[in-house]
Amino acid sequence: MIKKIKTEVYALSQHLSISPHKARRVIDQIRGRSYEEALMILRFMPYQACYPILKLVSSAAANAISNRHSNKTNLIISKAEVNEGTPGKQFKPRTRLRGRSYLIRRPTCHINIVVKNKSIIDIDCRHSSEEVWDKK
Repeated sequence: MIKKIKTEVYALSQHLSISPHKARRVIDQIRGRSYEEALMILRFMPYQACYPILKLVSSAAANAISNRHSNKTNLIISKAEVNEGTPGKQFKPRTRLRGRSYLIRRPTCHINIVVKNKSIIDIDCRHSSEEVWDKK
């Protein structure tokens, strides 16, 4: 039996009141970068979606430190994805057309960020031909 070591740690945020298109614009800039570089990019980008994504990246790093005993300097954002959430719906009466009301949709999104340890990735690449077997 081949023993697989889990090296990924993730953080998930649901029902953020941000448009998925605006969140993807920011997520595309940090995908595949190191943790420290992603923090610098998020701090200096002028978009409103940067703050919740910054909190989510920090949360994923904190999960990696507490659960996998990783170092912040060795973390890489391996996967970052933005999915559409359920739109918030609200009826708003208008004064123009005899008191009729129209549906207002507020877009929401779900963001999932996966962080890997860079040192473990390097070890896996070097020993990819060797397999680890459990003795049973």
